[in-house]
Amino acid sequence: MTLSLGVIGLGRMAQLILRSLFEAGQFKSEDVIGVVGHPRSIKSAAKYFSTNFDIVDAKDSKATQVWDLPVKLLAVKPQQLSQIKENCTSLIQSASDQKPLLISILAGVKLDRLQTLFPSHACVRAVPNTPALVGSGVTGLAWGDDVSANQQKLVLEFFHPISKVYELPEEQLDAFLALTSSGPAYLALVSEALADGAVAAGLPRNLSNTLTHATIEGTVRLLKEKELHPGQLKDMVASPAGTTIRALRHLEKEGVRSALIEAVVLAAKRSRELS
Repeated sequence: MTLSLGVIGLGRMAQLILRSLFEAGQFKSEDVIGVVGHPRSIKSAAKYFSTNFDIVDAKDSKATQVWDLPVKLLAVKPQQLSQIKENCTSLIQSASDQKPLLISILAGVKLDRLQTLFPSHACVRAVPNTPALVGSGVTGLAWGDDVSANQQKLVLEFFHPISKVYELPEEQLDAFLALTSSGPAYLALVSEALADGAVAAGLPRNLSNTLTHATIEGTVRLLKEKELHPGQLKDMVASPAGTTIRALRHLEKEGVRSALIEAVVLAAKRSRELS
């Protein structure tokens, strides 16, 4: 069966998901409508795709057609959600015994709010992260009550090409977001600081950046391939009275471990507050 898709909001993550769907042949260009907030955004969004499909701004009369499609990807900014109004006809529901599907990638917007705002839809909450932009992301999914088995399968096909997918109870999504969505920023900060340290110790900037990235990448690969606990790897590197244990002692004294723990906890708390 050929399905049609409406994409409400065409930011970077929505662009990535849609492009992967086109590349996999999941949707035909004539069966997709993208909606952006302003006419000037149409051209910039279209540049990302090699496939031509309808992109309209929210005030265009064609934008209302999105609500008669069986699948929607909701990808606006959370603060724009109140401007979006469900406008379904009975046609889409009479053609099937299941509700049309709404997949939301809005941070912090819970299923009960989505289902209140979009009562004619079966809603799914998805939390992808930015490494999905290079096909190395992780996505957390929480299912609404009315999502059918076939719809679940379709949602998994949205995210598998760009990420590993974890199906979770919704109450775990705030912690998932705090680790995986905010985590790249924590690691970028650590990466920048390590490279700055190498520059301070005498290496040129470009080499410091390159070596920092290689060290992080190699460490992650070692942990995964050898199935090591991080503490095991730390003990492998830290020899008695050596350079590493002296550096680790300083990090512990400065509370780096505690600061990272609290960063994740505070981000999860903020996600709950925003919802």
